[in-house]
Amino acid sequence: MCFSMYSTGSSPPGAVRADGNRWLVLAIVSIALLLIVIDMTVLYTALPVLTHDLHATGKQKLWIVNMYPLVVAGLLPGAGTLGDRYGHRRTFLAGLAVFGIASLWAAYSPTAQSLIAARAALAVGAALMMPATLAIIRHTFTDGAERGIAIGVWAAVASGGAALGPVLGGFLLMHFWWGSVFLINVPVVLVTIVLVLWLIAPTRSNKARKWDWQGSVLALLGLMGATYAVKAAAQPRADWPSVAAAGIAGVVLLALFMRRQRRIAHPLIDFTLLHDRFFTVGVVAAVMCSVAFIGFQLVFTQWLQLVRQLTPLQAGLQVVPLALASFVAGPVAGRWMERAGTRNVILAGIAMSIVGLLAIMATYQGMGWPLLAALALFGGGYGAAVTGASSAIMFNAPAEKAGMAASIEEVSYELGGSFGVALMGSLMTAAYASTLQLPDYLQSYPQARESIDEAYLVAESLPLTLAQELAGLASTAFSHAFAVVTAAAIAVLVLTLLGLLLWRPRTKSA
Repeated sequence: MCFSMYSTGSSPPGAVRADGNRWLVLAIVSIALLLIVIDMTVLYTALPVLTHDLHATGKQKLWIVNMYPLVVAGLLPGAGTLGDRYGHRRTFLAGLAVFGIASLWAAYSPTAQSLIAARAALAVGAALMMPATLAIIRHTFTDGAERGIAIGVWAAVASGGAALGPVLGGFLLMHFWWGSVFLINVPVVLVTIVLVLWLIAPTRSNKARKWDWQGSVLALLGLMGATYAVKAAAQPRADWPSVAAAGIAGVVLLALFMRRQRRIAHPLIDFTLLHDRFFTVGVVAAVMCSVAFIGFQLVFTQWLQLVRQLTPLQAGLQVVPLALASFVAGPVAGRWMERAGTRNVILAGIAMSIVGLLAIMATYQGMGWPLLAALALFGGGYGAAVTGASSAIMFNAPAEKAGMAASIEEVSYELGGSFGVALMGSLMTAAYASTLQLPDYLQSYPQARESIDEAYLVAESLPLTLAQELAGLASTAFSHAFAVVTAAAIAVLVLTLLGLLLWRPRTKSA
């Protein structure tokens, strides 16, 4: 996305039919953004149920979760360019349509393979919509103070929505089947399409803007190769030649993508933006905070259901403090930034997240109010950090490259979420497999080492005594894996905080 392409007299992408409708326009794009981010995490509470119903393997389970953020991250830069070329309102509407159709597909998927493909289609719709959200906000809100509030709301929806996903998934699963977590998108999409047609004015296309489809393919395939290598390496019986081949291919393709972007006239991502250190601070914070937050949430919601035996709704309600604190922290941090500066907000948010995770480690066995308070502390820190990161990226880029900065911002969050699922999910699998010690009379069931879901499926076919023993062993191993993942999330944030403290930008922040 590049907003400078609209200097030829065309209507800005966020033009509204009446100035008084600008807050309603913000509500519309926030609803679309909420759909996008909720679909990244809504499966966390539904995952044990659909894994059982679709007989998904441990590897398929990770791909069901990870396919969506991975494809979104790979397609976002190209999707932003399409918005410049054909108009952001048009691509926004196209994304809504694709998202709605893919939601129907996912809801009625009969197999794990079909659900993975449907998740990829959902990602295509999300990638078309997401760049338009910030483009519309930027051009709808011309007043600086109002624009800051609007971006704070955008960041709050992005962070709080990710935490809200498991809550919504748990509520729906208490009353409907697992496909309802996707089917609920359809009426929301239909209403949003009507509101967009009513309130947001059509925009002129700019055919001079080139779409580097080769770069989009390189980025997508490179990310998929690298992620597959991480996932496959964590499996108990890893195919190391395949792991090496996928890893090398992913790195080579990503290197070719970066090389191509530096050479072409109209790059999808202008890497010279990273020369501004404050901009880079925002990118690093966005990626690393998302790695820790999304990775932790994936494992925590499964631990609540598979070890503590909570229902999906109970597990969703347990993470409500994460969502509420993230929603509240975004606008509060946005107002505080005028006094403290974006860098200090980022650092304070990361520090608060670390304290929250340490408190979770100390209280999670008790499952009481102290745990809820610790979750709120973690969620609030994350909400503040990503608000600061969004502002650091958007306000430290040249005005003529603001759209490109928005694409990089969104890619940072999606890439962080994708890596969080891949890295933390793979670490969970590896820690579980290495901890699970099966007695000799259960060694004939090696699939129990793949995942706790596989162990429970095996237990269903065993006599009661053996089933209880296997379930107990698997539960203990998964609890250990949860502790390992939480410690890893703490380590990621501590290293990020130390790195940003030691690496002080020399130029004054915009």
